[in-house]
Amino acid sequence: MTTKSQRPNRRDAALSSLNAAVEALNLAKELSSVAPAKAAFGSVGVLLVIIRVGFLLRSPSISNPWLT
Repeated sequence: MTTKSQRPNRRDAALSSLNAAVEALNLAKELSSVAPAKAAFGSVGVLLVIIRVGFLLRSPSISNPWLT
């Protein structure tokens, strides 16, 4: 059973991984010379940013009137 103190650590680890993935995709998009690859890297990067924002909105430290 997970405790409440472990949940923020998991969330922080997930956010850290998402940030690293977004940065890696941005770098890959900049270095790629093929247009379809740039589009794919950009799309996946945007999707990961949306997921990251979702994590932040569900954070217990931020009061969000839409989730209550």
